[in-house]
Amino acid sequence: MSRKEMVAVYIDGGNLYRRLKEMGIPENSKRFDFSAFVDYLVGDRALFSKRYYIGIVRNVDKSEKGKKMERSQQKLLSNLELEGFIIKRGRIMYDDGRIREKGVDVKLSVDLVIGAVDNLYDTAIVVSSDTDLIPAIQYVQEAKNKIVEYVGFGTNPSLGLIGISKLARTFAKTDLIRFQKDSQ
Repeated sequence: MSRKEMVAVYIDGGNLYRRLKEMGIPENSKRFDFSAFVDYLVGDRALFSKRYYIGIVRNVDKSEKGKKMERSQQKLLSNLELEGFIIKRGRIMYDDGRIREKGVDVKLSVDLVIGAVDNLYDTAIVVSSDTDLIPAIQYVQEAKNKIVEYVGFGTNPSLGLIGISKLARTFAKTDLIRFQKDSQ
């Protein structure tokens, strides 16, 4: 009996959040079911790990809005940990009203390469449209003979990641509605 294909899922949380928000997902009084989405992506293969990379919100201006954003993110991350996700935390830089994540794509790239080098997975599913990941994806596919599946969203997926990945899947709003569930 042959062993099942091992899959690792790498989710760029900030990137996914922006893509879903652009599509109006989740709808009011709903939340996105990350575990159901990962289960769908993995299918009948064996899940090795599911990782969620995110810049951590800080209430730098001590506002009520900042406090609410911190609490909301912490609740999300606690729920994801309870569902078996490994949370990889980056930083958020606040720059004249602009918010930028720092360290998230580097952590994702390093984990992608380490997983390939240590032979922890056969296939990596990358949920991100960040083209900074291309060198890591090229390395694990070419040097380590791993499969990378790119998952993109909406009408503007990353053509760079589509072009480099062995398999690309893009999801429209109609595909994602099934991964909403009532807020608790």
